[in-house]
Amino acid sequence: MSYESIQVDPLESPHPIPWSWVLATLNANSSSHLAGLYCYRSQSLISPDQRYAAYSRIQMQVESEYFRSHVTSVLFLENLRTGDLQPITPASPLADNPFLDSSRELTGRISIVIPVSWSETSDRLLAREFESIFGSDIASDYAVIVDRSQNRISTVAPTQIRYTNAVLLGWSQFQPERVLFRAGMLGDQHWQQWAVAANGQTTLAKGDRPSSLGKSSAMSGWALKCTASRGGFCR
Repeated sequence: MSYESIQVDPLESPHPIPWSWVLATLNANSSSHLAGLYCYRSQSLISPDQRYAAYSRIQMQVESEYFRSHVTSVLFLENLRTGDLQPITPASPLADNPFLDSSRELTGRISIVIPVSWSETSDRLLAREFESIFGSDIASDYAVIVDRSQNRISTVAPTQIRYTNAVLLGWSQFQPERVLFRAGMLGDQHWQQWAVAANGQTTLAKGDRPSSLGKSSAMSGWALKCTASRGGFCR
């Protein structure tokens, strides 16, 4: 079932996560007291040089008490010429290897990563990592920067500023090596825009504009109920 056309996002992001699928899956099953494991695959984002594709797999464990449910995810980078597939997990607080470490406390955790943009030269991928907890007002973004040329993965958010929520916007047009965030305090109408480097250095970015590159595949995202799980992944 496709949810790509429903543009609903808890942070009103320009790069929405499949929040409608999360809510629909949660409401349909927790209200019926039916626990279950569900999986969602995003659209693929194709690099400008047509050599790579990025997509994410999102896994949701629904419990009869909704606040005990949890959502985890992994980003995949696929070499379209060789078929090689590289799993990428952000280093943000709620996302440390969620599929592989079954010993961690998952109750209530929401950790969703989706591809957002490629760089113009196709050597860097930008992904949005959304984190929250069911039944709370905690919700914020991290940027995941995958640098293929340096074989480096950076997970960043604005630093040395006060904020409760940050929304990833895309690459900076003024400083292409940096990413743009909108960040502010919950309840405050005036949020500022910030440019964040891969090392976390944060500067005010007035007048800057976000940039997003890459082409989404024609195939829409799909969702299913998992009948079994191997190695932590739906199948």
